[in-house]
Amino acid sequence: MAMTKDDAKETDEFQKGVRHLLENGVGKLPSKYVLPLSDRPSVDKEQPTVAKSSLKLPIIDFAELQGPNRSQVLNSLSSACEEYGFFQVVNHGIPIEVIRSMIDVSARFFNLPYEERSKYMSSDMAAPVRYGTSLNQNKDAVFCWRDFLKLVCHPLESVATYAKETKYLFLRIMEAILESLGLWGATKDDRTPENDETLKQLDGGSQLMVVNCFPPCPEPDLTLGMPPHSDYGFLTLLLQDDVEGLQIQYKGEWITVEPMHNSFVVNIGDHLEIFSNGRYKSVLHRVFVNPAKLRLSVALLHSLPFDYMVRPSPKLIDDANPRRYKDTDFATFLHYISTCEP
Repeated sequence: MAMTKDDAKETDEFQKGVRHLLENGVGKLPSKYVLPLSDRPSVDKEQPTVAKSSLKLPIIDFAELQGPNRSQVLNSLSSACEEYGFFQVVNHGIPIEVIRSMIDVSARFFNLPYEERSKYMSSDMAAPVRYGTSLNQNKDAVFCWRDFLKLVCHPLESVATYAKETKYLFLRIMEAILESLGLWGATKDDRTPENDETLKQLDGGSQLMVVNCFPPCPEPDLTLGMPPHSDYGFLTLLLQDDVEGLQIQYKGEWITVEPMHNSFVVNIGDHLEIFSNGRYKSVLHRVFVNPAKLRLSVALLHSLPFDYMVRPSPKLIDDANPRRYKDTDFATFLHYISTCEP
């Protein structure tokens, strides 16, 4: 059936984002955002009801990680990466002013008039600055209740303070993860050229910032802010405000992650799962939306350079743990996930 002018006009409005819809007085969830019954947040394919319980993720004290209790913290880190694929980092050393400024500037961007926001709209995944909506607005049959701003933070000549601070935190956490995998030692004598090279590549690797805006939703039970997905990259460092929304899949149920003031939620990405040969898991997570409150989050996805090959570490492959993943370069990986169906 050919698309009518009214259909085309409606589709064009959805492409402009959720904030635009609300600014134009939408009071009922448009059908474009209504998920099939089995995919709605109140119903799960495996579980007839979503778990009502919330979850306090394992807490990694970054200050303790740098001190005499490092070995105990490494054990906790390893358990968190194996069991949850997520953990929270506290005492990370990033000034609260830097964090508040990041949330403030994010809010100010989404409060700009649509004419200003739309200057950055692009369907090009490689664009250094890209404003968009849903998950993949060019392919999603059903849209999710989310607008975003994506910024390629590294490599760039001018990098925001927040990106620099979190890059340092990411590298220190990655040193700890390599050590927890038995691939990195506390002293130089325990470090191999291979893993020195891995950290060097991560230091010069990609850093993608995704600022997410989940506006109040008139019918939150019918849609999601983001559908179930895993993150590519090695680690994602997530800064979220005090509005609940993040859920992770844990033991077959969707569990809400409690926001914790002045902390980062860190999760394992697909590339680290490959690198660890499956020991650490990239876990499915999703976002539900709120009927009354806007939610903001800032995700920083860190990985290797775009032209670098992602492969399991040879030291994590043996007869008991055969190779579980093929090699893939980052560019091919990104092309694959951008062209496949959600």
